[in-house]
Formats: sequence, structure tokens, C-alpha cells
Amino acid sequence: MQLNRFDLLRLLADANLRSGPALARELGTSPAAIRLALRELEELGLDLRRQPGRGYRLAEVYEFLDPAAVRAQLGARDFQLELLDTCASTNTLLLARARGGAPLGSVIACELQSAGRGRRGNRWQSGLGGGLTFSLLWRFRQGAAGLGGLSLAAGVAVVRALASLDIEDVQLKWPNDLLHAGRKLGGILIELQGDAAGPSAAVIGIGINVRLRSAMRDAIAQPVTDLATIATQVPPRNRLLAALLIELEQVLEQFAAHGFAPLREEWMTRHAHQGRLVTLSSGEGRSMAGRAVGVAEDGALLLETDGGVERCVNGELSLRAG
Repeated sequence: MQLNRFDLLRLLADANLRSGPALARELGTSPAAIRLALRELEELGLDLRRQPGRGYRLAEVYEFLDPAAVRAQLGARDFQLELLDTCASTNTLLLARARGGAPLGSVIACELQSAGRGRRGNRWQSGLGGGLTFSLLWRFRQGAAGLGGLSLAAGVAVVRALASLDIEDVQLKWPNDLLHAGRKLGGILIELQGDAAGPSAAVIGIGINVRLRSAMRDAIAQPVTDLATIATQVPPRNRLLAALLIELEQVLEQFAAHGFAPLREEWMTRHAHQGRLVTLSSGEGRSMAGRAVGVAEDGALLLETDGGVERCVNGELSLRAG
């Protein structure tokens, strides 16, 4: 039987020293298979310490996502949790579950995604244990046309959750990035399905960098940061997931009833590019330059150009000099 590297990781998670033969006996495999699996775990970003003649241990305790630990902090809130060791993409998997009738409040979180996706087809990079990646299903009576600003509303919820854990000064980059001191801390990916007039379902994918190792930082083609860098105390991932779900529930219930408008001013206070000169690239070589002056009540970016204030509903923002 093929060795499950997550079974091995669970034995090592407490960071205590264990010998190769002892690990092999407990998992019913060979020492050679243990050595191979250990190399795979290292390649996935774990810091493994070897002591010749004695065995192996992790440099630090590994906290697995634990449904019981998350539910203990959610109280009576009705989320349907599914916490996986590995999957291709939590968004892709939850979209399939949504088509099959999964209820509002369904959540899939994953230790390791093999094909995690970001916005505009980018890949979401996160090493094993280095981040928190999950997707939440929410159902709405209205269709996609009535969900303008949903990614911005989700951003407000994330900032609130981080603030509840004493993680401050997180900013929001339109339409879906979380920044700290200009570096990317996380991102939000919204995918919709349903009828144009409603009802509709939204899968809200969220990824937050918790403790990025140097090799993972090098693999990401933009300045990044993590909670370990910016927080006085890094919250356990189970506590972080619960805090995020609590705030998302509150914000999404408000959004379902009133849209983005009641959240607009709060989003603006966190707007990373407010009043700054930016370029908005919308693909196929097209771009627009101007000053970011805010967002509309439907979440559209308001860009002040020589021709007046333009409403922009998609594109990628970057800062200009000046």
C-alpha cells in the first residue's frame, strides 16, 4: 500500500524526534518509503531536521486543520465544514458541490492545493502549512447582475476578522487583494453560477499567507508578506478560519439584504490606492491611467481621468510614479 505522506506528517506534527524504523513500523511500510516521503514533505515547504542515528523531527509544531477545533469557536453557527488534506482547488470542488445542491454555508478548506487558482487565471501559491486556503458557498435570491461589489464586501469581512485577532493596518486593493505595507497578504476569488435573474450561488475562495517560507516567497512573482511577519502573535489556523467565517456570515447576510452600499464607506477607509495615480490594465494590451478616487455603490472602481470620472468594473490595478 502506498504511503500517505499526510499520515506521516501527523506522526511528526508534534515536532518530537522519531526514528525512521519506528515511523516505518507504525505506518506499516519500509524505511526507504519513509525517507522518500520525508523528501516530498520538504519539497512542499516543511522544515525538517535530521539527527544522524536518532531520527527526524519538524522544526516547529504543525497545526492541522481540525473540524472540532473550528466548530468549538463557531458556536451555534450553521456551517457545513469539510477539511481536506489535499485537493486540486477548493473553489472547483465547491462549485461542483453547489451544482449538486450543497447548502448555503458549505465550506471546504484544504491543507494543500495542487491547482489553486487566483484571479485572471493566476495560480495561487501556498506551501504546506504556509497559509490558510478555503472556499465558502453562499446562495442569493438575486442573479449575478445584482451581486456587484461582492468581492469587496468579502474583503471587508476579512479585514474585520483579522482586526478581531489584533492584526491591524491591512488594506484592500480593488477588487480582491489584501495588502499590508504594499505587499500581498492574501486574495479573494469569487465564482458565480445560476440564472441571470436569480437565484444564484457564489463560491468565495480566500487565501491568506500565514507563514511563508523563503522558497515559497521566491516562487511568487510579486512582493508578499504573511501573518508571521506582521502580527505580534500568529493566530492558530483553526482560530483564523473560525474568525473569518463568523465575519463573512455577518457581512454576506447584510450584502444579501442591502447590497454593497452599506459597506462602501468602510471599504474606502481601507482602500490601498485611494487618491493615488494608477494604471488599470484590462487585458489585450488595453489600459487606462488616472487617479483612484473611490468605488461606487455597486463596487465599480471610480477612476478620475482627463475626460472625467470613469466607472471600471474589471481590470488589474498598478501604481504609477508621481
